Amino acid sequence: MKVLLLKDVYKLGHAGEVKKVADGYGRNYLMMQGLAVLATPGALKTVDRIKTKAAVTRAALNQEMGGLAGQIEGLELVFTSKAGETGKLYGSITAQMIIDAVNQKLGTKLERHQVEAEPIRTLGEHPAHIQLTVDLTPKVKVQVYREGEVPVTEAPKAEAAKPAAAAEAPVAAEEAPSEPEAPAEIA
Repeated sequence: MKVLLLKDVYKLGHAGEVKKVADGYGRNYLMMQGLAVLATPGALKTVDRIKTKAAVTRAALNQEMGGLAGQIEGLELVFTSKAGETGKLYGSITAQMIIDAVNQKLGTKLERHQVEAEPIRTLGEHPAHIQLTVDLTPKVKVQVYREGEVPVTEAPKAEAAKPAAAAEAPVAAEEAPSEPEAPAEIA
């Protein structure tokens, strides 16, 4: 069946396009959700109006979500999980877990169906895409470590070096006053 899309449909097309889809998908989903109509000659006369209206809506939505996409792009999420000797997880890191971590870090209210990633079942680094709009899908890096392992990254090394140097200075300062006090207590 041929349908005229009234709204952008992810992985199918933009509003105003005519697409050939399975009969059940067209009747039971696209038409019922108001995303498409049957591509009749009368409906095809409204293509230009649908395209211009959709372009304005799409541009406004992309601009609105652009800031959020910038925050999400390059975000690193770290998960720990029990794993076997081969690196296979006992369980998996799901889309819901990924979106919960993003929502917690950024204070957003995204939903799990916006995550494009298969459940993660191995240790290591995995990409996940978050679909904000048809055009905006920022990439998130998901790190999975074995439970009990300490993730080693360069940022904590630099931070760890600073507190160690700061910790040495107070210790040296504490040692100097304690030496004169020790003989005073002995005497």
